[in-house]
Amino acid sequence: MSLETWLAFFAACWVISLSPGAGAIASMSCGLQYGFWRGYWNALGLQLGLALQILIVAAGVGAVLAASSSAFYAIKWFGVAYLVYLAVKQWRALPADLSDDSAIRPIGKPLALVFRGFLVNVSNPKALVFMLAVLPQFVNPSAPLASQYLTLGVTMIVVDLIVMAGYTGLASKVLRLLRTPKQQRRLNRTFAGLFVGAAGFLATLHRASV
Repeated sequence: MSLETWLAFFAACWVISLSPGAGAIASMSCGLQYGFWRGYWNALGLQLGLALQILIVAAGVGAVLAASSSAFYAIKWFGVAYLVYLAVKQWRALPADLSDDSAIRPIGKPLALVFRGFLVNVSNPKALVFMLAVLPQFVNPSAPLASQYLTLGVTMIVVDLIVMAGYTGLASKVLRLLRTPKQQRRLNRTFAGLFVGAAGFLATLHRASV
């Protein structure tokens, strides 16, 4: 892979990662609820989901899934259901009184947060089809494919880790300004609405339109 090709892909990765989506919403939600260090486990799960999608595309299975209506819609509706589940969970999240600086934030289990992030990414068929359309554009078919997909995958994951760190950190900083349960409840419900919006957008996707 030439340096020029990699730089073009590197720039594309920033645009893709910075674009608001379910992953960004999930990262901000976890940063809001658990703070940066605990909430960042969600971002690691997002990358596991992303890595699996890249592996599927590299293995050629992505083309089969993209061509299968039943597989596409099965993944899509699972993703819709999971985002709605996250919305309900966020809506019902119990606020804490942070008027005292010594107040303790809720503790999320790392493995549960990793699994949550993994499901958010892996249940998005649009991302899979999108990568199926984009990744091959940066691959030289006459050169070894494994090393090229590895380079592309590592680049995309590193960039996304940085971007999700920004989203998680931003939300964790916002939490410091929310000193009362009432303020936190409002923001929790705002994020619940964002999850529902992401679910609604995913529900409108059709295989021919992605």
